[in-house]
Amino acid sequence: MDDWIDYYDSTHTIYASKLHRDVHFQEIAGDIIGYVASPDAVVLDYACGEALSAAMVAAACGKLILAEPAPGVRGRLIARFAPITKIRVRSLDDLRHMEEQSIDLAIMNSVAQYMTPAELDGGFAVIKRLLRPGGKLVVGDILQPDVGMGRDVAALMRLAGKHGFIKDAVWGLVRTALSDYRQLRTRIGLQRYSETEMLAKLAAAGFSASRAPVNIGHNRWRMTFIARHAF
Repeated sequence: MDDWIDYYDSTHTIYASKLHRDVHFQEIAGDIIGYVASPDAVVLDYACGEALSAAMVAAACGKLILAEPAPGVRGRLIARFAPITKIRVRSLDDLRHMEEQSIDLAIMNSVAQYMTPAELDGGFAVIKRLLRPGGKLVVGDILQPDVGMGRDVAALMRLAGKHGFIKDAVWGLVRTALSDYRQLRTRIGLQRYSETEMLAKLAAAGFSASRAPVNIGHNRWRMTFIARHAF
């Protein structure tokens, strides 16, 4: 995961334009809000990234913890959300020292593909300790083994057509093809799981899980899972 952390901590070109970036985070925030069961809920966004629309989520819950491994991104989160007292920024290591059963909802979106299977198991273990009885873990944007990059391109173009940045999306795809992201993706690869494999992985971590009807975010060819403590 370290190489990917370094990449996202750098000045990268993963988004086709500012509009693409803003729409991306707004859609994710809207989907996360759909999982918030109570206005008093404590929500954890695990490896949250830039989380530009986190204020939307904070407005829908009691407390939002943004946990981010990249130090540069974490610094920007602290500066960006300093005025919002509901938001706390933490490192992933900080989570290990948090009070047990203190979280109502944990989100791990577009994270699993960048982690080794062992790292993902470690993340699940940390979250399981933090979840209250009845709490939920939502694991989103899981790549399937038999779905290639063409589907990612199709999903991006569909989003671009909906929001009016098709030209930027085309140029963004060209930039990405020549970027460090493409080189990293080729060299390291991304972790992929079938529905059966992810359900088994969550079960091994002590969760009872099912696949959600729709994925978090704009890519309908990826998967989201909803997990609870298995008693």
